[in-house]
Amino acid sequence: MTEATPVDVVANLALVRDRIAAACEAAGRDRSEVRLLPVSKTHGQDVIRKAYAAGERMFGENRVQEAESKSVELADTLIQWSVIGHLQTNKAKNLAKFADEFQALDSLRLAAELDKRLQAAGRGLDVMIQVNSSGEPQKFGLPPEEVEDFAAQLGAYSSLRVKGLMTLAVFSSDPAEVGPCFERMVEVQRRLRDSDRAVGTWDELSMGMSGDFELAIAHGSTCVRVGQAIFGARLDPNAYWNTQAARD
Repeated sequence: MTEATPVDVVANLALVRDRIAAACEAAGRDRSEVRLLPVSKTHGQDVIRKAYAAGERMFGENRVQEAESKSVELADTLIQWSVIGHLQTNKAKNLAKFADEFQALDSLRLAAELDKRLQAAGRGLDVMIQVNSSGEPQKFGLPPEEVEDFAAQLGAYSSLRVKGLMTLAVFSSDPAEVGPCFERMVEVQRRLRDSDRAVGTWDELSMGMSGDFELAIAHGSTCVRVGQAIFGARLDPNAYWNTQAARD
């Protein structure tokens, strides 16, 4: 797949890693506490292979169809795939075939369907519960106050390994607006850890993207999802599929 403009993925990746290290140092945290999840949505295998050669082993994708296609294209690598976008229940069968992680669990219906498909495939899946920490109606995810009750019911789905929480903070450059979203997540995590009903380990807090990951690290994020700062501007959503059609 050809990028619209040349992007030095390796240099960008090094810069992002340096920024993560600096943010960890400023927060008094060990660098090993925060993992980088490069988000490769709309970008093709050529740039993913560059990041892979530079040491990255797990990549995030919003759309399960795109992730599944790339998992086939890049089957010669050791890449693992994390699906981080909303998943329709009828796509659970696709995700269950290949994904190593799913960060957007937000309904029991989806949990049940994933568990059924995973059981049939003899696989397990690391999952995180998506939380709508900003309260914006257009966003997916559970309201913070509903997470504990939801988590208490996940024990029925043995193939789902519940690892923690994920959120998308409000889109703003103002830390005074973004910070409270991360603070709500820390509070939800604390309640879950104190709960005798919630099923899961609750070690993971996936929060922070290209524009706010340093602030997220300061608030305790353990996974930052970074796309544009590594791969450059997103391409037309149809560009990936147009390229696939041309190859086929």
